[in-house]
Amino acid sequence: MDLLQYFARDYHGPPFVLFGTIHLVTLLVVALFILGLMRFKGAPEETLRKVRWALALGLWLNEIAWHAWNIAVGLWTVQTMLPLHLCSVLVWMSGFTLISKNQTLYAFSYFLGIGAAVQALITPDAGIYGFPHFRYIQPIISHGLLVSVGVYMTVVEGFRPTWKSLARVFVITNLYMIVIFFVNNAIGSNYMMVNAKPGVTSLFDVLPDWPWYLPILEGIALAIFLLLYLPFMFSAVKVDEKHA
Repeated sequence: MDLLQYFARDYHGPPFVLFGTIHLVTLLVVALFILGLMRFKGAPEETLRKVRWALALGLWLNEIAWHAWNIAVGLWTVQTMLPLHLCSVLVWMSGFTLISKNQTLYAFSYFLGIGAAVQALITPDAGIYGFPHFRYIQPIISHGLLVSVGVYMTVVEGFRPTWKSLARVFVITNLYMIVIFFVNNAIGSNYMMVNAKPGVTSLFDVLPDWPWYLPILEGIALAIFLLLYLPFMFSAVKVDEKHA
């Protein structure tokens, strides 16, 4: 068997099928991995430190492999591969969240890491690349680990989001989008899809044209944030304001 075919740019194996058997099994494996992390709740700090480093290194090495593959097959360009997309930023940020145990960074990993990555797992942009091609597996690992970090830091490490952190993440994300808009204009890119709809079939097709789809996406993002905060909305847990 030629294993190099699973790293080839022109792949002739089975294509990705949305909600096909492989996709559903993949989602199940990701869910089981996250549930498996829950067994570390109450473990000694030395064990938790090793888990955090393992997750962080997994995120970073997987991202480096993604860039290496794109370079190898001639797909790496400034217009598409700079680490400016939301999930690309979150890969590095979530790694530092795990290592530093910083409450501010945790809020981004919780609201954005879970909110954005779950959507990417449910509707992955895999195209012709079905399992077991690298182009299918790499994004699954990346987004699966992003969700894992938010859940792990909350359930195992005991971190909690606050109203203040929700507002902070929402405002900073919007400011970042404004910056990315001007970056896109300068280099001819479309990071975060803030300058135009993606040129492929997607959920954007049911939304109005630019710029009117942007406020709709804002509303969806806020609704997801509120949904993620719902389990803590009436909680008696008090978060120390110095960590909020």
